[in-house]
Amino acid sequence: MAPKAAKGAKTEPAPPPAGAKPQEDKKDDKEPLEKPQKLVQPKHEVGTRKGCRRYRWELKDSNKEFWLLGHAEIKILSLGCLIAAMILLSSLSVHPILTLIITMEISIFSFFIIMYSFAVHRYIPFILWPISDLFNDLFACAFLVGAVVFAVRSRRSMHLHYLLAVILIGVAGVFALIDVCLQRNNFRGKRAKKHMLISPPGKEKEPQQGKGPEPAKPPEPAKGKK
Repeated sequence: MAPKAAKGAKTEPAPPPAGAKPQEDKKDDKEPLEKPQKLVQPKHEVGTRKGCRRYRWELKDSNKEFWLLGHAEIKILSLGCLIAAMILLSSLSVHPILTLIITMEISIFSFFIIMYSFAVHRYIPFILWPISDLFNDLFACAFLVGAVVFAVRSRRSMHLHYLLAVILIGVAGVFALIDVCLQRNNFRGKRAKKHMLISPPGKEKEPQQGKGPEPAKPPEPAKGKK
């Protein structure tokens, strides 16, 4: 009879059969998943922002430029003067051309204020907005000065409200001229890029994917002499 194993002795496990793969140690040594690093966006450029993030950046940058450079204050003052002049002239019988010029300039100033305040112009890049604003200020100054001259010449005696309205129209024209000077300061030190309007050279045709090189044609057999 085989001797009994002593108490407390450890029994050795049976060896694995030949050809069997050793079992892998089951350990929870899972490496922590690397968190994707957030892409740092530049503060002074739009970078790769898209959607709402891009619009928030464009809105902030547009208003910062619009208010800090003084364009917003000038346009709002001009708009206020024109609205006040319109209210004063509404109780008087005036020439329709004065009402037309004031209404037109109120609409144009309101348009530019809305465009810059809501950063709409950033999404319409095919229009040169600084140049458009510069020409608008020049034409606004010319129209408003012409309206003042026409209003003074068309009446010999002026009512108090009429006189105040004419003064306010002239002040709005002066503000438009000041905005022209502010626009000129933005163009200083800026040069147009060379070849800006030249179309880029055509790209060479790349070989289509999935198609290998064409097989070489076998040489033609030499024709024997007759």
